[in-house]
Amino acid sequence: MLLKRSCSIAIVALICLSVTACGMSHRGRNTAIGAGVGAVGGAVLTGGSTFGTLGGAAIGGLIGHEVSR
Repeated sequence: MLLKRSCSIAIVALICLSVTACGMSHRGRNTAIGAGVGAVGGAVLTGGSTFGTLGGAAIGGLIGHEVSR
């Protein structure tokens, strides 16, 4: 049940991100993608910790921003 709900939330988030990314710059899109991937990675690595999720999002966003240079 939890896996099914998590997958549903991830799919909805992916759809929302893809629709809103149309008007973004290349760097902004990479930053948003990096933040999303970092948040998921941080949540997985820390067992769903809020600080782990936020830290992962911050680091992922920074990496996504710098990769697009």
